[in-house]
Amino acid sequence: MAFSFLTGKKKKPAAQAYQGTPVIRCSICTGEQVAGFRDGQTGRFEEVTLIRSPADLEEFKEKYGISGEIEKIY
Repeated sequence: MAFSFLTGKKKKPAAQAYQGTPVIRCSICTGEQVAGFRDGQTGRFEEVTLIRSPADLEEFKEKYGISGEIEKIY
């Protein structure tokens, strides 16, 4: 989060726009999880961030303005 020197408070950054459906790609073997977006027409997955903890997932959701559950693909 950015800090505003005028108000002395942290300001929340605006949600970034994204193309596609937000999904989490999970590895069956290693358990690794990567958050990103899947193109509805081609099915292509674009990686955005590695999910190492619940905080990483919350940060991803906040950054892109996503609420609710995200579909997991294997």
